[in-house]
Amino acid sequence: MNLSVSKAQSTATISYTVSFPEAQAHYADIEMHISDLKQNILDLKMPVWTPGSYLIREFAKNIESFSVDAGGKSLASPKINKNTWRIASKGISALTIKYRVYANEISVRTSYIDASHGFLSSSGIFIYPANMLHQPSTIHIKPYKDWSRVSTSLEMVNGDSFTRVSPNYDILFDSPIEVGNQDVFGFDASGVKYEICMYGGGNYDKERLKADVHKIVEQEAAIYGENPNKHYVFIVHNHLRGGGGLEHLSSTVLGASRDAYGTEKGYQNFLGLVAHEHFHLWNVKRLRPIVLGPFNYDTENYTTNLWIAEGFTEYYQGIVVRRTNLYPPENYLDVLVSEFNILENLPGKNVQTVAESSFDAWIKAYRPNENSNNATISYYNKGAIIAMMLDLEIINNTKGVHSLDDVMKYMYAEYYKTKKRGYTDTEFKKACEKFAGKKLDDFYKNYINGLTPVDYNKYLGYAGYKITDELADNSDPALGLTTVTNGNKKIIVTTVMRGTAAYIDGINVGDELTAIDDNPITDAATMLNGKKPGDKVNVTLIRDGLTITLPVTLLKNARVKYKIVPVDSTTPQQLLVQKKWLSL
Repeated sequence: MNLSVSKAQSTATISYTVSFPEAQAHYADIEMHISDLKQNILDLKMPVWTPGSYLIREFAKNIESFSVDAGGKSLASPKINKNTWRIASKGISALTIKYRVYANEISVRTSYIDASHGFLSSSGIFIYPANMLHQPSTIHIKPYKDWSRVSTSLEMVNGDSFTRVSPNYDILFDSPIEVGNQDVFGFDASGVKYEICMYGGGNYDKERLKADVHKIVEQEAAIYGENPNKHYVFIVHNHLRGGGGLEHLSSTVLGASRDAYGTEKGYQNFLGLVAHEHFHLWNVKRLRPIVLGPFNYDTENYTTNLWIAEGFTEYYQGIVVRRTNLYPPENYLDVLVSEFNILENLPGKNVQTVAESSFDAWIKAYRPNENSNNATISYYNKGAIIAMMLDLEIINNTKGVHSLDDVMKYMYAEYYKTKKRGYTDTEFKKACEKFAGKKLDDFYKNYINGLTPVDYNKYLGYAGYKITDELADNSDPALGLTTVTNGNKKIIVTTVMRGTAAYIDGINVGDELTAIDDNPITDAATMLNGKKPGDKVNVTLIRDGLTITLPVTLLKNARVKYKIVPVDSTTPQQLLVQKKWLSL
């Protein structure tokens, strides 16, 4: 579009009415009003993805009954591609667009509506006019039956909870909306009003949650020196089994298991999720890789830095909960070593770098297959380990004067607040070097852009710790596969790990295991009883309806199970690092 058209578009007034006449069937009805139009052609678009979840989700697939009206006259609105409707609007100043959205996918990233509540993940609900992402809009909610509450970080209009306003589409698409009868309670922290909105019930203790989440919020704000919000909302969906979270600018959506709050492990896991998603309000929502905003909602937005955006956040969720003293150092070390064990038991650690893992998130991370463990890693997991390594390197090299906290605070102030843009990979590296007091060329070459095995003992050694492998003396044999027993009691191979006996000798995913040395397999857990590494066995299986017998040489189970333990004796320097790192 030409410049004159863009200027004309900036005067448009936009509003939405969202109603739920068939909530029980998972529908929301949207009526969109646009006035003060001055262009000949108007393209209306639906985002194809939602920020924070790096997968093209094709939200337009859920839209039906799309119609356009101008002064009582129906207008044609042909689709010109998968997510764009085109309207000839010459001489027309106002339009009404109506459409329905089918919302029946339970996750923190997608909308879900039923008779009990409506969760609106905004990027999959609201169509926007092309070239008008800067435009404000008003959203009016018409609740279903007895729904009485709206929870969102969008501001009210004239004190009306059911009418909200968004200053632009980036904020609208970053502001999920919960409508129903959710349990709402809250607290004030760092000068910010916090709301916790619970849907689905659960055995949570409100007062304990308020106190503990308050501690987490204060600890995280202390890292950056400020809390940039006025109002922040935790939307929590409690299900029989739930998990996951998605960050937003001034809110987050969390998935939880409604009865898990009653155990210490379940409760601490929830606090870790809170700490993770809340930390994102700085790291990634404001301090961000340069390509992650302004967003292109039509296609992928590639970055090699999700190991910082997500991995560092994964690291900090444990460190922050530790700093609140909500669990002791031993618990934190257990959380940390679980990250080691995940990475070290993935053959993909020798194939995919963490930078590649970040860039390929769009096609690999959210589309795993049976070979993913052999070819990929998680930028969450390895990113958290890299954050630990950098934190300990900085603390050790500066004798406790600086830590990774200083890098994060500096980057937030320098790029979000001062330069008002995201950072490049080189700029983040320079900041790490600034506080480490040394060049990190080899570190980046080895661990970010390379496949060098992590030297855990070097970095943990700075703080007086080391790793031991609890399975080091294990001599059990293994095929190197996982199975599932289906409803017909057939044992089906679901993964085959690279370099194992099954991989080398040709057992495939999808094979049905039936016998070893002509002995029928009734239990996958005991099928190698009496065997040892080096034994040659005949594995009988069914593949594509044909019975096949494969000679297989058993290998030693290569899995590791690390534990973090103190070194035999600690130096004053190690004690200094340990105290700084673990907030002792």
